[in-house]
Amino acid sequence: MPADSAEFEYQPGHFVSGDFPIHTQPVTIASGEELEARSVLGQVTADGTFKLSASGASDGSETPKAILAYAVDASGGAVEAAVYMSGSFDPDKLVYGTGHDAESVAQALLGSPIFLRKPDQR
Repeated sequence: MPADSAEFEYQPGHFVSGDFPIHTQPVTIASGEELEARSVLGQVTADGTFKLSASGASDGSETPKAILAYAVDASGGAVEAAVYMSGSFDPDKLVYGTGHDAESVAQALLGSPIFLRKPDQR
């Protein structure tokens, strides 16, 4: 998390839906992205940056890989931000890119340490 990120407010209970271990790590958000907290991100193969995952993309970012921890404005250039790389999250609280929804993202994340599950599901 950048030291100057005063807008960051960690509130996992708002969308964390289980007790699976949560792991965060810093990644680079691609230049030009303006993202809401809880956005589902994909990774661009060519440079390793992350951006909102859209199913029609063809740069690698079409495959969901992470969930953004807090809102980020990279419209002026690439920035570092914290993402969730593991955990169980409420699919109704996530932000999806064009062509993605809870079902498509859950399918894409099969086999990864990120799970989409409503809080009342056991």
